[in-house]
Amino acid sequence: MSMQGPQRRLLGSFNCSPPATPHLRLAANQTGPRCLEVSVPDGLFLSLGLVSVVENVLVVAAIAKNRNLHSPMYYFICCLAVSDLLVSVSNVLETAVMLLLEAGALATQAAAVQQLDDVTDVLICGAMVSSLCFLGAIAVDRYISIFYALRYHSIVTLPRACWAISAIWVVSVLSSTLVIAYYDHAAVLLCLVGFFVAMLVLMAVLYVHMLARACQHARGIARLQKRQRPAHQGFGLKGAATLTILLGIFFLCWGPFFLHLSLMVLCPQHPICGCVFKNFNLFLTLIICNSIVDPLIYAFRSQELRKTLQEVVLCSW
Repeated sequence: MSMQGPQRRLLGSFNCSPPATPHLRLAANQTGPRCLEVSVPDGLFLSLGLVSVVENVLVVAAIAKNRNLHSPMYYFICCLAVSDLLVSVSNVLETAVMLLLEAGALATQAAAVQQLDDVTDVLICGAMVSSLCFLGAIAVDRYISIFYALRYHSIVTLPRACWAISAIWVVSVLSSTLVIAYYDHAAVLLCLVGFFVAMLVLMAVLYVHMLARACQHARGIARLQKRQRPAHQGFGLKGAATLTILLGIFFLCWGPFFLHLSLMVLCPQHPICGCVFKNFNLFLTLIICNSIVDPLIYAFRSQELRKTLQEVVLCSW
């Protein structure tokens, strides 16, 4: 992949917009409408990346430390943290190296920079694919734990979980290599977009079904205890709000990036699509934000993990 100066972050060849200044402005498109362009300062991007790195390192350390957390569910959460960690580390590393090169503080050959860019892009793309896969795996795991509770430990065994985790990592590495090698082929971009849509639909169907079962269970309890109807309505509203937040964050953080890829196939030369392309770095920042939010949704809500996390932090001091 070719280096493109300031447009240096993550899958630079997917970005067909010119360099932007680090603030919010209306950019005049030469062939069409004025575009709202939101550029992310390098300092903010690096800071968000470092916050994500710290959060996900703590999640991995806590799960590794506590043997009570050595179960398939927490292994999936740990792998999600590793994926998010790789996304953040790769972006921070690539951005830092490019800033040093631009400042003249780092001298290296163009071929070495090109190799670093290719390796980093494969790593970032693979981490993104694995992150989406593990989000789907966590949803499937929770679905089985609710609808097949009595058989859960015979269905989701540790060996099966390890095989699933290994398969996800292998597929992620292979697919990312193909994506970076053939990024200029429309079929490759469409496959990536289709994969995102499939994960979104899978998570939506599973979590909606789980919410419906939870509401049904709440109605049963209400009948047994002869509670008032508003109590059940409150539970349903709380569950719906939680589901909306979970899927909303997923779509908000990942959707713009895959919209960018879709438009590259559908209308690469259209002026309006060009306005979307100008915000490519913003879309990458949203993915970093997702790496920050994931531990809050999937890991830190566990009391056992929070307790272990406190021990890890206290021991580090």
